[in-house]
Amino acid sequence: MEPTPLQDTLTIDPIAMYVINRVAAGSLLSGELEFEGGLLVQGAIAGNIRVRGRLIIWTGGVVRGRVQVDGDFYLFGQLGANGGGPNDTSLECQGAAYVSKTGVSTGTLLARRLQLYEGASLQGPFKTLKLGGNNPVLKDRA
Repeated sequence: MEPTPLQDTLTIDPIAMYVINRVAAGSLLSGELEFEGGLLVQGAIAGNIRVRGRLIIWTGGVVRGRVQVDGDFYLFGQLGANGGGPNDTSLECQGAAYVSKTGVSTGTLLARRLQLYEGASLQGPFKTLKLGGNNPVLKDRA
């Protein structure tokens, strides 16, 4: 009898994580968007987005544009457009970025730390943010 291989587990508890905002499946938001507290995306959002908390893109959820996350980032859905390049979407995460086996990132991802789970699809570039005040800041496109 062969031993069962160990599996990584990623547990999401929206209440404990202070995720108080939600974009439901089938919903679409676009434009200049700001969220106080964490955000769970099950639908789609696009534009210049600021999340003052954790960002969770759930399976089936899609986020595009310029995104700033003050907390950790969890990707179960899609960051960027299908076939999009690194200039299509950029996400700057001040915490850790976790990309699950169902997560797909076609955009540029910047974070202090990255955790990829088996099956994750990181198609765009990744850059580690350094501690201190000299972090790159995403600029709005002209």
